[in-house]
Amino acid sequence: MDLDSVYREQRPRALATLIRILRDFDLAEDALQEAFAAALQQWPAEGTPRNPCAWLVSAARHKAIDRIRRERSFAARRHLVAWQAESVLPADEADEPFPDDMLRLIFTCCHPALALEAQVALTLKTLCGLSVEEIARAFVVAPATMAQRLVRAKAKIRTARIPYEVPGGDRLADRLEGVLRVVYLVFNEGYAATSGDALVRRDLAQEAIRLGRLLRALLPASGEVGGLLALMVLHDSRRTARVDAQGELVTLDEQDRSRWDQAQIAEGLALAEESVRRSRAGFYALQAAIAAVHGQAATAADTDWRQIAGLYALLLRAHPSPVIALNHAAAVAMCGALEQGLALIQRIEETGALSQYHLLPAARADLLRRLGRTHEAACAYERALGLVTQEPERRYLERRLREMRDAER
Repeated sequence: MDLDSVYREQRPRALATLIRILRDFDLAEDALQEAFAAALQQWPAEGTPRNPCAWLVSAARHKAIDRIRRERSFAARRHLVAWQAESVLPADEADEPFPDDMLRLIFTCCHPALALEAQVALTLKTLCGLSVEEIARAFVVAPATMAQRLVRAKAKIRTARIPYEVPGGDRLADRLEGVLRVVYLVFNEGYAATSGDALVRRDLAQEAIRLGRLLRALLPASGEVGGLLALMVLHDSRRTARVDAQGELVTLDEQDRSRWDQAQIAEGLALAEESVRRSRAGFYALQAAIAAVHGQAATAADTDWRQIAGLYALLLRAHPSPVIALNHAAAVAMCGALEQGLALIQRIEETGALSQYHLLPAARADLLRRLGRTHEAACAYERALGLVTQEPERRYLERRLREMRDAER
């Protein structure tokens, strides 16, 4: 396994374990970075260790201890050094039912003492290795603003001595909303990366699904947990069909559905049905139901858009947001009511809520294209191109724009 693969696959788990040991986000991140630097020097000559994650944790732990010893405050923190030296996994934690450091870290980051967006941002930064810029784009805020939020969140965890644990009883329910949102955003970043040359970051998508399974094992009766897992599995079933051999974006209506993973679809359909029963109007349960309708369609023409539009209407009433409103508008248009869908998108545009969201002008452009209004469609595609940050999406929009320009001639 090369070091790049180790970094992608093992960094989150190694960092989660180090944060549990050190109780200090910045110290753990710095120490792990030093451990990777050491690996870059040693592994090419000595070979990759049998357990790369354990090697990194051990090396980073020793580097953190050395750093603490060099600090003037060493005397006040010698108890921490002694604790670190004893064991990577204290004996009193070995018998816990879910000895998963990543799950513990998510619940730590999602403590109610933190603002919800800070919870999500901190977990994306710490567990998924997203840059401040990537997270800022996901939240549609300036990178400097996001950096400040991350600093404040880490300081809050440290000063408030927020415990590193999976909470029990009522505390678990209190923190579940933030945890589910974290996992969902991790999956979205893996399924449709916010920027870069690759449309899909499979490692993040798979990690989110793994975390979803852990949560469902922890909370089997939660309709929303099951709904989120269903939603992720159903979307992931289409992963290989979303790009062609050249890595170009393939839209849902153009995908080769024989490439969809039928085992995942079957699992997702069962989970979606169960989640709707348990949480009829839940945010994730309703989205899972929508994904299930897509999954059941053998061809794009077989898609029951009326049912999808109805489900989006329910979702919009129960959980109103501009993005859901945009999806509802697109579903209404796909029912054959293109002008009505366009009017709904116009209302969203007038609010200014999605002024930096490239999918808003992209959706408008698509409806105008279908209506044969090529000049207006071209203008909308140009606006979308000014906002998009993902390269395969950019190339797709450029192809559509060229088609509109050619049609105008």
